[in-house]
Amino acid sequence: MLYHWTVLPTCLPLVRRRCHTCSSGLFRADGKFRVNANHKLVDAWLLVLCTGCGETAKLTVFERAKVRSVRPDLLDRLHHNDPGLAAELLQDPVLRRRNRVALDWEGAWRLDTGGPDHLDQDAIDVSVGFAARIPVRPVRLIAEGCRLPRAEVERLLAEGKVVSGVRLSGKLSGDFAFTLKY
Repeated sequence: MLYHWTVLPTCLPLVRRRCHTCSSGLFRADGKFRVNANHKLVDAWLLVLCTGCGETAKLTVFERAKVRSVRPDLLDRLHHNDPGLAAELLQDPVLRRRNRVALDWEGAWRLDTGGPDHLDQDAIDVSVGFAARIPVRPVRLIAEGCRLPRAEVERLLAEGKVVSGVRLSGKLSGDFAFTLKY
């Protein structure tokens, strides 16, 4: 039987960026935006707060864009501080590259396995889907989903009892499937 697991975000991830005030490396995004218009040009930033000192930093969404080139619904979401828009923008690799930031997903996601009914079987086929691009080690997902220690999953992987079409070492943020034989 094929089981479907889903990796779901539980909150916005932390933003990895050096604070100029306290030299902390993490910022918290709470979905607030700053929009500034100057004649026919508009700037927009996602505001993030330092976890160490509370200093505000700005992540550029767009700069000096012509007002007519910005979709009205996007401008409306920016003005209303839409937290869903903040989540979408943090997932955007162009925005992260432009602002030279990375995301820290530690503690900001959970694994939904649909219940523990598969733990008493000899072999299981699992399809893992990601609701957002959250980089997670597959060994950690398998250990958490099957309620096994990570060392046990590593041993099963070395013995060839965990089989997948993708490499299970390193981190993945895209859908994959695996078969586990106890």
